[in-house]
Amino acid sequence: MAPTGTGKSTASSKPKKEKVFHPASRKAGQLARHAIRKGRLGNLASKRTHKENSLVDLYGFFYHALPEEGVLSLEDLHHIINDVWLTRYDDELESERAARRKGRPKSVKEVKLEELKLREADVYRTGMEVIDLTHPPTVELLRRWDQKEIAFIQMLRFIRVFSPDTTLVVLSRPGKHCTITESAKHAIDADAMDVSEEALP
Repeated sequence: MAPTGTGKSTASSKPKKEKVFHPASRKAGQLARHAIRKGRLGNLASKRTHKENSLVDLYGFFYHALPEEGVLSLEDLHHIINDVWLTRYDDELESERAARRKGRPKSVKEVKLEELKLREADVYRTGMEVIDLTHPPTVELLRRWDQKEIAFIQMLRFIRVFSPDTTLVVLSRPGKHCTITESAKHAIDADAMDVSEEALP
């Protein structure tokens, strides 16, 4: 007859006790530093994501502002920035102001929108960096953008424009894409040829 005993019973595994370190110990210091670093990296990542999202919005706006053919004039570029980009929250701001009862403080949303408008107007006044939509090779490249990849945009040519003087343009980033660098090289060669022809007697 088979034995009825079950043999050795498996002991139920007890949950491991969490190690407690003395607050002044070296290990506690290491853990605290690790937690601080992890939190800092998390904050940096969220800030970077937020910045990239806002850049995608900005570049997406200029992508949709492209003409069907050709390039924009400098005057058109200023018109788009001043009358479309900087005024995009005006309706929202007006509705917030209308919803506020007389004598009540401004809502958090209204304050944020006003601050954003002031900040963007100040950036435009002191020099706003935009994709050069007056430059044919840059416009041609921008038309090929998938509206997601920020790295592609960094290869384009950028200029800085100023609201007080709409004729002033400063080249801030010359562009890294081969089509842009080649067009710049051809322009320099053409200028050199003009100079050398003028120098001839």
